[in-house]
Amino acid sequence: MSRTAHSLRVDLVTETWPPEINGVARTLEALASGLRRRGHRIGVVRPRPEGGGATGPDELLVPGMALPGYPGIRLGLPAGRALTRRWARSRPDAVYIATEGPLGHSALQRARRLGIPVVAGFHTNFDAYSGHYHLGLLRRPVEAYLRRFHNRATTTLVPSDEGRQRLEERGFQRLALLGRGVDTELFHPCRRSEALRAEWGAGPGTPVVLHVGRIAPEKNPEGLIEAFRAIHREVPGSRLVVVGDGPASGRLAAAVPELVLTGPRTGVDLACHYASGDLFVFPSKTETFGNVVTEAMASGLAVLAFDRAAAGRYIRDGFNGRLVQPTDDAGFTAAAAELAADVDALARLGREARRTAEGIGWEAVIAEFEERLRAVTTTEGRAA
Repeated sequence: MSRTAHSLRVDLVTETWPPEINGVARTLEALASGLRRRGHRIGVVRPRPEGGGATGPDELLVPGMALPGYPGIRLGLPAGRALTRRWARSRPDAVYIATEGPLGHSALQRARRLGIPVVAGFHTNFDAYSGHYHLGLLRRPVEAYLRRFHNRATTTLVPSDEGRQRLEERGFQRLALLGRGVDTELFHPCRRSEALRAEWGAGPGTPVVLHVGRIAPEKNPEGLIEAFRAIHREVPGSRLVVVGDGPASGRLAAAVPELVLTGPRTGVDLACHYASGDLFVFPSKTETFGNVVTEAMASGLAVLAFDRAAAGRYIRDGFNGRLVQPTDDAGFTAAAAELAADVDALARLGREARRTAEGIGWEAVIAEFEERLRAVTTTEGRAA
């Protein structure tokens, strides 16, 4: 069998996996499913879910604990012995480590000891989170840990050119780009529901401001609050719908009496929520990518975001959305009010956003991921 036809055996190591709802879990599910469709053997190593078991035929569940502040997410504990036994029985061609916690660290150590190539994913800017939890003194130690972790991997995949450049400037090595895709069949403007909008208290002409994601300090809920207050002053009947939950939910609800907080949504239900909005406001400044941006674009929404990550890559300001520089909070608030008051602009930007999203498919991303994995299985691709 030729090298290009060779079926790979790959273990994904992660501390988050569906049915957990976050961008990392959904990205990994898409990558794993895509590789399996291409004939590769994909295993998953993850913490044992509370009250649950394996959901796939080739899963290793390891001990874990609830992540402080996020009881729905499990933090994997070190599992070096279990990994050694697993990889002695069935040695993978490569290991993909998506999270840098204790489980990921033990997987990195054992893989290197066994000479198994390691591809790491830089999915989350954990070092940037410290300032939002009054742990600013930990930012440099966390960054140093992440740098050591990723510099021991054969290669690290980063979802945007901007992110890769930022990491290179901070001393991260052997970085490569791997973007993200979006399911344009699931996320589609045709799923707009006037009945759902009526449940939100919105009529056909009522502007609905939508936000999807974890409601947490690092996601800049204050930016969302200020943006909607400006919108409400400009268009008094407007509604704010937030899909998700998190530790800052109470703060958001107290600040915005007009808030409709739906909790987490998935699948077609989530897609209907997206398509039933009018303006997607995304104030986060800590994203490595931000899958929700491309999902909103595919759903035909005008998107307002800061000029970074997915928004910076796919949005052209004034053509298929609005971009604001990350330092310009006042400009972000002003742009939100301006957009919400311009029905024609919302419709035009939403149409162009959908057209852009139609060119962002998962298949090209999965093919690139496959090639990155193949590359590290060669002698030339291995780290020294």
